[in-house]
Amino acid sequence: MAGLKVVAIGGGTGLSTMLKGLRLYTDNITAVVTVADDGGSSGLLRHDFGMLPPGDVRNCLSALTDVNPELGELLNFRFSDGTLKGHSLGNIILAALNETSDTFDGAVKKMSALLGIVGRVYPVTNDDVTLRAILTNGSTIDGESKISQYKGIMWNRIKRIELVPDSAKALKGVISAIEEADIIVFGPGSLYTSIIPNLLVDGVLEAIQASVALKIYVCNIMTQKGETEGYSASEHLDALEAHSYKGIADIMIVNNATIPDDMAKAYSLENAQLVHIDSDKIIPRVKLMQGNLVLIQDGKVRHNFSRLARAIMNIGRDYIELQYAK
Repeated sequence: MAGLKVVAIGGGTGLSTMLKGLRLYTDNITAVVTVADDGGSSGLLRHDFGMLPPGDVRNCLSALTDVNPELGELLNFRFSDGTLKGHSLGNIILAALNETSDTFDGAVKKMSALLGIVGRVYPVTNDDVTLRAILTNGSTIDGESKISQYKGIMWNRIKRIELVPDSAKALKGVISAIEEADIIVFGPGSLYTSIIPNLLVDGVLEAIQASVALKIYVCNIMTQKGETEGYSASEHLDALEAHSYKGIADIMIVNNATIPDDMAKAYSLENAQLVHIDSDKIIPRVKLMQGNLVLIQDGKVRHNFSRLARAIMNIGRDYIELQYAK
């Protein structure tokens, strides 16, 4: 497993959580991270310094830090008072490095070297982009933070996501990593605001489609109000394919474990629920892998990163061995 090259595409907590597991099995990890965030500390720094949002990148750097685990945790320390209230230390460091670098990617490289991370972390593009959601009634919402906060109703869901402008170019390092990958993983993470935005950057989809790597989609455990409210597992796959191409995933990994009743009730208050596995609508299209992937952490339902990573690496190993056997 240690030699397998894995490219993980996404953003937010889901991607960084999975990276913690993958690093237990391989050093050949490349995280491709969305840069559409415009809320919180990332949004403020983006506005004040004209830089790309650092938050999702910081989370991935923290997950892959190899020098000292405590250093990785320190990057996520968030100030609670004063001028720096709401900002994380890692975001501020990235902002400083961005000021002394020609590109945001250059700042990320410098921070990667300082932290001695396992693998590589790339922002998907150096271009400044805004995320736009087109709803089923034709109206639009601009900005990742506004899309994430959208509390629409079932008949007016998100129909499509776009990047504005639509001319953003992928980094050469991102394309090279995809071309060299043995495994490409989409997710876990917010479908419309973390995973799909990466696929809309020019050059990414073409590289994925040309790649001979095993392509795995990790479906979220819970639905998300406003984004995927009421979505079944197959509807998650529908949205992914609608923004890319049919057959983008060879394998779909889904959780089939339940969660405690009190957690289910808490999530139901936000109109969120366990993703229903409608296997009859999935299996004809991709290979379906199911398992207990639930981890309850800080009152939230997360993926169990060690189980998820082990499943991904075992599937990848079997696939590579089969290719060599042929």
